Amino acid sequence: MPSTEDILAVILGGGRGSRLYPLTKMRSKPAVPIAGKYRLIDIPISNCINSRIYKIAVLTQFNSVSLHRHITRTYVFDAYHTGWVQILAAEQTIATADWYQGTADAVRKQLREIRSARAPYTLILAGDHLYRMDYAAMADFHFSHDADITVAVQPVNVADVTRFGILKRDAEGRITDFAEKPKEPAVQAAMVCRDDPARPYLGSMGIYLFRTDLLCELLENNSYDDFGADVIPSSIRTSKVFGYDFDDYWEDIGTIRSFYDTNLSLTQPNPPFNFFNQERPIYSHPRFLPGSTVTDSHLENVLLAEGCCIENAEIRNSIIGLRSQVRAGVKIMDSILMGADYYERECCPVEERDDRITLGVGSGSHIEGAIIDKNARIGRGVIIKPFPRGTDLDGENWVVRDGIVVIPKDAVLPAGTYIGPGMPVE
Repeated sequence: MPSTEDILAVILGGGRGSRLYPLTKMRSKPAVPIAGKYRLIDIPISNCINSRIYKIAVLTQFNSVSLHRHITRTYVFDAYHTGWVQILAAEQTIATADWYQGTADAVRKQLREIRSARAPYTLILAGDHLYRMDYAAMADFHFSHDADITVAVQPVNVADVTRFGILKRDAEGRITDFAEKPKEPAVQAAMVCRDDPARPYLGSMGIYLFRTDLLCELLENNSYDDFGADVIPSSIRTSKVFGYDFDDYWEDIGTIRSFYDTNLSLTQPNPPFNFFNQERPIYSHPRFLPGSTVTDSHLENVLLAEGCCIENAEIRNSIIGLRSQVRAGVKIMDSILMGADYYERECCPVEERDDRITLGVGSGSHIEGAIIDKNARIGRGVIIKPFPRGTDLDGENWVVRDGIVVIPKDAVLPAGTYIGPGMPVE
C-alpha cells in the first residue's frame, strides 16, 4: 500500500488577486495575513506537515517577494529530514515565455520539476483557503479505491451553487457528472444529488489527488488551462475519478468581504475554525516578540496577537495583529488591524509627536468596519465608519469594497481624517 511519503503536494499561489485588492497590491494572495499572525499559505503547508506530506512545492507568479521570504524563513527542514518546501516561480523558458494561464497551465509549466520529485502521486492544493484537513485520510481513500483522480468534495447550499464545481457520484463514490459553476436553472436542477434541502449539492473544494503519470499525460496531451473547468470534467469520461467527502469548516478567502467576515468570525467565543488545536497546529514564522501589553482598556471578543501595545482603548469584535500600537482614547469595532513589520522606537506604546504621524492608531481615533493593512499610520482623531454593503469607492489612500473600508499597506491618514457615509467623494 502506498503512503503519504509517495505524495508531492503542489500549492497554487494564485493569480493577480484582484478581488482581494488592495490587500494584494504589494503581495500575492497566499501571503495575505490572517488571524493576526499567520499568512494564508500557512494553512495548506501546515495541513501537509500534519498529514505527514513533506515534499511541498509552491507555484508563484504575481507579487511573490514577500511570499518567498516568508516560506524560506519559516519552513526549513533539518538535514536529517527527507522533506522540503520549495518555490517554483513562473519563468521564461525555451518552451514558453507566457505567464501561467490558469491552474492546470501553471502545473503544466512545472511538470519537469514535478517529475524530478519522483513521487507517484501529486496533490494539488490552493493557497487561499482556510480549513483543517487530514490529507492522509484522503490518500487512503484514493489508494483503497485504486483511483486515478480523487476530488475533495463537500455539501453546498443553493445560494453558493454558482461558486463551485458541482458534481454527482454513483453508489461507489465515483464521479459521474460535473458542471463548473452552473448558472442555468436546468443544469442546477439536474445536479441535485443530496436529500438535504439546505445543502442539496456536492461541490469540489479545489483539492485534487492525481496519479502523477496520469497528471503529466493529461496536461502534456491537451491544452487545458484549469482543473475545475477543463481537466476534471473531461477526465470523468476516461479515468476513475472519485469524490472524497469532507464535511467540516472550509472557506475560500477570495474577496474582501469573505476575508473580512472570516477573520471577524475568529473573534467569537466559539469560532468556526479553531487555531487552538494542539494535535494539528497551524505553523508560521517564529518572531520572538514580547507579550502584548494592555493598559486601562476594555477588550471584548478580541483576537490579540503578540508584540502589541494598547493604552486606554476600547476594542470590540476585532483582530489586533502583530506589533499593533493603539493609543489613548481609541475605539475600534468590527475591524481588522494587521499590525506592523517593525517598531519605530523601543517605547511602548510609541509616543506621538506633533511633527509626525507614527505607526499604529493615533489617540482619539474611531475605527469601525475597516481593514487596516500593515504599517499604516493613522493620525489623531481619525474617524472611519463602514459604508452600506455593495458600496465600492477609491480614495487617495483608502478604498471601499462592498462597504468595507480598507487602508492599504504603508498608507498615511492625516489627523482628523473622516472616511464614512456622507463624506465628499470626487
